[in-house]
Amino acid sequence: MDETSLEPALLIVEDDAGLLGQYRWAFPGRTVLTASSRSQALSIVEKRRPPVAIIDLGLPPDPGGVSEGFATLAEMLKIAPEMKVIVATGNGSRPNALRAIAAGAHDFYEKPVEIEVLRLIVDRGFRLHALEAENRRLSDSAGASAIKRIVTAAEPMLRVCRDIEKLAPTNVPVLLLGESGTGKEALARALHELGPRAAKPFVAINCGAIPETLLESELFGYERGAFTGAAKQTIGRIESAQHGTLFLDEIGDLPHALQVKLLRFLQEQTIERIGGRQPITVDVRVVSATNQPLEQQMEAGRFRSDLFYRLNPVTVRVPPLRDRGTDAVLLARLFLSRFNREIGRNLRGFSEAALAALAGHDWPGNVRELENRVKRAVIMADGRVIEAADLELAGGAPPDLDLRAARHRAERQVIERALAQSRGTVAGAARLLGISRPTLYGLIEMHGLASITDPVTAEPAQNGGSS
Repeated sequence: MDETSLEPALLIVEDDAGLLGQYRWAFPGRTVLTASSRSQALSIVEKRRPPVAIIDLGLPPDPGGVSEGFATLAEMLKIAPEMKVIVATGNGSRPNALRAIAAGAHDFYEKPVEIEVLRLIVDRGFRLHALEAENRRLSDSAGASAIKRIVTAAEPMLRVCRDIEKLAPTNVPVLLLGESGTGKEALARALHELGPRAAKPFVAINCGAIPETLLESELFGYERGAFTGAAKQTIGRIESAQHGTLFLDEIGDLPHALQVKLLRFLQEQTIERIGGRQPITVDVRVVSATNQPLEQQMEAGRFRSDLFYRLNPVTVRVPPLRDRGTDAVLLARLFLSRFNREIGRNLRGFSEAALAALAGHDWPGNVRELENRVKRAVIMADGRVIEAADLELAGGAPPDLDLRAARHRAERQVIERALAQSRGTVAGAARLLGISRPTLYGLIEMHGLASITDPVTAEPAQNGGSS
């Protein structure tokens, strides 16, 4: 045991000297720190912050109970809430194991110790701890971006952010192209807020969300009496953005007749309200966005080419979330933190199955879909962590990360090796495994292993029958 090593360490809290000796050789290649009491364990956690710990609930001065073990667990997690604590329980103590999980433990296993299974649980704890630490690092680095509404660690999106910072001080029109939910409005606001017009209005209008019959009056305004119901003069969105920024979202949905009027405004920087005769000079910067292929719409005659070229002296293509590497997990953690505060929950994070589902999903709705799924999960989750089912994502963890399946595979492999070493002698294999022959017979039957003859009893390796 090297307590001065800076390598990620495994802490074992156990008062049984025999078990401690068994643990020491069970984890080759890992720095193993040991403690036999609450005070020793807390001192090590304070100094070393080990990523993973194994703790026996039966600690002195209550070795026959669990009160000291639960108190130690609570204080360890208070010092290092990110630590993955694995709880050891005796046979028949499943209620205590479930209580420990509810108190924040990462996992549990039942004694007697099965080293292969325990190694799998420990390795899984180290992997999850490392993944969460990396996500925190990426979150911290992403938070330093000048574009406060955009959180990313992906190079394609970082390039977009750098382009936005370069374009912000200029007055050039910008066309943002990208799928719905990728953050185009956040980028448009950044163009406004990082530029010289930041103190003036930012006015956004969704060209696809307003009926065609109302869109012209929304954009250009109208004079009193211009049509039935026009009881007073009303300024339109273009005019209300004077000296600021006008954001035309979903510009691809703009009706053809209004495309002509918008083009005239862009060319002349003047508008006329509906029912008015006096040209009004308007000084605005225009930023537009769409999720539609405008080039194809131009070829089909649905979008004017002269308007297209007026809108996009500079085009910025916003990558979808599926092309942004680990951003889905990074953003999910940030949304979880936000919704924990807003909704009053205290969820600790995402299970491995949920992380795998987040990383493997295509995100057709992009960041907006991710935000909605995490919000629902925070509201609906029953456990301390969010599962793939809470996110309504199918698949979950890949087979090699399924803990129950991994335990089953490990148990079968160990039994097969023991039987091979003992040349098919069930009595010899049971001795190697440290279990009774009847227990091994039951395991051979459960795992569906081939029929094995026990030379000691001259009976098949099963209680009275073939396996």
